[in-house]
Amino acid sequence: MDIARTGTTHVDFLRLTAELDAELRRRYGAIQDGYDRHNVIAPLDTAVVGYVDGEPAACGCFKAVAGDAVEMKRMFVSAGRRRNGYGREILRALEDWAAELGFARAVLETGKGQPEAVALYRSMGYEVTENYGPYVGLENSVCMRKDLVGA
Repeated sequence: MDIARTGTTHVDFLRLTAELDAELRRRYGAIQDGYDRHNVIAPLDTAVVGYVDGEPAACGCFKAVAGDAVEMKRMFVSAGRRRNGYGREILRALEDWAAELGFARAVLETGKGQPEAVALYRSMGYEVTENYGPYVGLENSVCMRKDLVGA
């Protein structure tokens, strides 16, 4: 997979995140209504898109959240491209980029209905932590953290 650094307004990033939103809606139904507002991202220059055979296949981005921390957002691999390690490649690219910019830790939120995402994050060193920020009190959320030093 070829990974390109881009922004959240890039056409391929927008296409992939539209697929992500549709999948979240299928998985969670009406529960997703409470999460949609957390998935709207202001334009950021810290997004990546992964290409397989020239086609956009995976994406993710991060934003600064507090001092030395970033929040990983909009992680997604297209349905037909899963189970090939692309999610791992995207996350590693985001972690490396955040570390290059001087960030020391990453946080993220995923849902209980995405056990494959939780497994991926655990396999990459993320640990479950208390729900933070807008996810406090949301029972379906799984919040995780990782130190990026030596990521």
